Amino acid sequence: MRAQAAVRRETLSAWPGWPARWEMWAGAKARWITYALGCELVAVVATGAALVTGFGGPVRPVWFAVLVALGVAQAEMSRRIERLRRWMSGQTHINVTSVWYLAGVVLLPPAWVALLAVVLYTHLWVRVWRQVRTRPAHRFVASTAWAMLSCFAASSVLAVSGLHGTPLQTTRGLFALCLAAAVFELVNIGLVSAGIYLYTSKRSAADLIGTWEDNAFELATLCLGGLAALALAEQPVLVVFVVAPLLLLHRYLLLKQQLQVAAVTDEKTGLLNTAGWHDSAVREHTRAHRRGSTGGSTGGGFAVLMIDLDHFKRINDTYGHLTGDDVLAAVAVAISGAVRQGDTVGRFGGEEFVVLLPAIGRVDVLGIAERVRVAVGELNVVISTGSGTVRVSGLSVSIGVARHPETGPTLDDVLRAADAALYRAKEAGRNRVAV
Repeated sequence: MRAQAAVRRETLSAWPGWPARWEMWAGAKARWITYALGCELVAVVATGAALVTGFGGPVRPVWFAVLVALGVAQAEMSRRIERLRRWMSGQTHINVTSVWYLAGVVLLPPAWVALLAVVLYTHLWVRVWRQVRTRPAHRFVASTAWAMLSCFAASSVLAVSGLHGTPLQTTRGLFALCLAAAVFELVNIGLVSAGIYLYTSKRSAADLIGTWEDNAFELATLCLGGLAALALAEQPVLVVFVVAPLLLLHRYLLLKQQLQVAAVTDEKTGLLNTAGWHDSAVREHTRAHRRGSTGGSTGGGFAVLMIDLDHFKRINDTYGHLTGDDVLAAVAVAISGAVRQGDTVGRFGGEEFVVLLPAIGRVDVLGIAERVRVAVGELNVVISTGSGTVRVSGLSVSIGVARHPETGPTLDDVLRAADAALYRAKEAGRNRVAV
């Protein structure tokens, strides 16, 4: 099942004592907070009311206990993989625990399958997600509510239609299983995509509901969920044959993410490479046109910083290329720490870096560029080698600044303008910012 994506947050550097929990909420838009709290309230009220009224029929404690045990066991066996996947998580995250949710939708009343989601999500939080920076607590709570509502809706449809408890080996039972999967998936897509849009304002289908490949993997987990439900209802011992392909699917998802990350990552610095950065810049350029940026000073357009490490050849000639690589990595960290958390830093090869600054005004661009220049100038890189310790300091960068739409309507116009500004900075004596 999908979980909400990592989102852009402004750095609260002006508030050094700001508690982390408030920083997380400060990054969320008011409309997303309202939406998330509303979903959480509905999930709690609906579950509580169903428990009190017995909606959907009596609970089978054995099924609930078995599904909890299976979900916890599968999560424990794939804990390391899930943690790695969470670190690399993109806009959507396929949570294979939905296998047990769908089985619960068919075997449990609405309130109890909602509680199953709470138990399994809480276990994932305690054992995996709380250690991952991209999975803050407020998004965990919202995602749990969306899981509860998706499970509750699917189980409620079966209960209202009289399909709950239908033998799954019959044609009517197969229809009930397909109906439950369809309702579960549609409700989940609607809740999560609305949350992503309210948090990020992104509108593309890939941003909101994932790619076709993401959805194919989601379908695979639902198919395994159907097989798990059938096995538990007819021959419980056969459910062990669902666990092996589930773990294999989880490992394959990790491999897929690793390959995607490797394709757009610069191996020396860990930043985006040229292709990865350019892809992000193209998306931001499209969003800027959709916003109808005016070029005003309040942040309608985006900007690009072209950064060149001054006299890098001297470092390679003096200390060797391995030390030069360590210096590049240190400079990458300094640049990343000097820009905003939502900005995109890449390496264009050699000693040249580039930064994409979304939704920013002219004055703020110059402030960030100067912050980058100062951060690199303050670096004192200490490197241990086989022959001793090497200390590299006195570094500097020349920075060219260009902003859309002033420099032209296309992304290439902005890049050419930033590159021209960079050369002006170098010709003027280096270690400076030029526009």
